[in-house]
Amino acid sequence: MSQKPLSSAPLPGVEWYRSEAPVPYPDAIAEMEARVGRIAAGTAREAIWLLEHPPLYTAGPAADPADLCDPDRFPVYQTRRGGQYTYHGPGQRVVYVMLDVGRRGRDVRRFVSALENWVIATLDRFNVRGEIRPGRVGVWVVRDDKPLMPTGERQEDKIAAIGIRMRKWISFHGLSINVEPDLGHFSGIVPCGINEHGVTSLVDLGLPVEMGDLDVALKQTFAQAFPPPAN
Repeated sequence: MSQKPLSSAPLPGVEWYRSEAPVPYPDAIAEMEARVGRIAAGTAREAIWLLEHPPLYTAGPAADPADLCDPDRFPVYQTRRGGQYTYHGPGQRVVYVMLDVGRRGRDVRRFVSALENWVIATLDRFNVRGEIRPGRVGVWVVRDDKPLMPTGERQEDKIAAIGIRMRKWISFHGLSINVEPDLGHFSGIVPCGINEHGVTSLVDLGLPVEMGDLDVALKQTFAQAFPPPAN
């Protein structure tokens, strides 16, 4: 990867990278695929890449074309990671996770659960309770500050998305957490095919969190979600 590794990686063997300027999506995919190939070949360490993208939509293999409400708004990229339509843009921390799942148990469900737990532990650093829901990918926040839904249930907004792919048991793609994106940009899609719930961010929840604050929390909570592999 062309970025300089961040210092003080919390887990020996894992390199952390951060891109300051938004990274075009095709460039990020090319970087990830090259790094995953080197990790699989044993010539590079596992890596975590923190970045932002310019405004864009991505469509996973399960994406329903009807969920792309405004196809001319931003570029739309087909992607092989799990999931449906997702928005990426400035103010959203994208975390690309390139880890050797083969050395970490060869259990994809457990790996996805670890990603969810990592997000939840990170949000907890800001006193935000993130939750997961069966049948709904990502991490959700209950909105007690909003009116009840017509069903009488409390409203829930999505604050983080998760979508991964594996190649030779090396993971790539990863997750995104909304810090302060333009939430109006999500209206061009039905995020992950779910239209009965909304989208939120840390700033939308009333928290004066900056991207650097989130990065620190991500690094601090990483090891509890992803302890060192046995060998």
